[in-house]
Amino acid sequence: METSKTATSDSNAEKKVDSVIRIILICLLIGWCCYIASPFIYMMIWGSIVAISVFPLYSKFLKLFRGSKAVSAIAISLILLSIIIIPSWLLTESIFAGLDHTRARYNQGQPLIPPPGENVQHWPSIAKPVIDFWQLASDNIQEAILQHKGEFEKLGKWSIASLSAFGAGILQFLISIIVGGMFLYFAEPLSKSMLKILKKITPSKGEGVASLIVNTILAVVKGILGVAAIQAAMAGTAFFIVGIPYAGLWTILCLMLSVVQIGSWPVLLSLSIYMFSTHDVLPSILFAAWMAIVATTDNVLTPVLMGRGSSVPMLVLFIGAFGGFMAIGFLGLFLGAVVFSIGYKLFDYWLNTEPQH
Repeated sequence: METSKTATSDSNAEKKVDSVIRIILICLLIGWCCYIASPFIYMMIWGSIVAISVFPLYSKFLKLFRGSKAVSAIAISLILLSIIIIPSWLLTESIFAGLDHTRARYNQGQPLIPPPGENVQHWPSIAKPVIDFWQLASDNIQEAILQHKGEFEKLGKWSIASLSAFGAGILQFLISIIVGGMFLYFAEPLSKSMLKILKKITPSKGEGVASLIVNTILAVVKGILGVAAIQAAMAGTAFFIVGIPYAGLWTILCLMLSVVQIGSWPVLLSLSIYMFSTHDVLPSILFAAWMAIVATTDNVLTPVLMGRGSSVPMLVLFIGAFGGFMAIGFLGLFLGAVVFSIGYKLFDYWLNTEPQH
């Protein structure tokens, strides 16, 4: 009898050891796979978000191209690539054109920064330090830099880091779009696999969770990222038309501020003041009026594009976008906003779902 108990005990211990070894091996395999995929993980996630966002358009293209998945996926990918490449090329060209213009003015002995116009004489006295520094920078940029050497060094390092992050982010965007096109081609088997995974995690709520994730992605991409892109495009067009120096950089800054929910108004207000101080009254008024329209665009478009009942708190979007930018770079600005919003919505869904007995 004791021998039988001992044998049973040894058998149970052996099974436990086997189970632990299997779990360790599975964890090592999963960890190794994640390590191998780590250079592409963010692009794969963003590619899946892109695929989900444009799937309604992909369905229309399928009808247009008589059910050809390859042609539909390639067509959408080319459209999305052109939407990224063309503005990026224009912004880059604007930056280099501004640098060439600055170098030409320096070689000719002209002030690198336009002097404040006559209109600044009517500004309140509280703005006098700003006007004095502006005048100093216009008259002697070297002296202005020496007086504020630390601030200019920080600004220079931040500018270089931001431009590098922007370039890397654009490249990641392009790869993500190609990945998204591949996901669209395999949309049916991928969606079935994801649904099976969610049902494994939450057997009774798999379809509800999948629907929540898709709706959140569509809402954030259209209502937050889409509106930010529209605002940046409207503002950037005006910057290029009136000849604002470094229009491309200001456009990128507008886009970033809009995504993190601060709003592009700091840039729009500053450039409106610049216009009034350096240009005639009529074009300055028209420019300021257009900037006011741009600044209020989100109040109109965001509720329409996001839809009722799909709003995400501004704090969640700010943490997701700004945190993603700090952690990942330019791509994280958009990826963080979407992923953190999905996490918030899933937590809210779990919190408000009655437990099943």
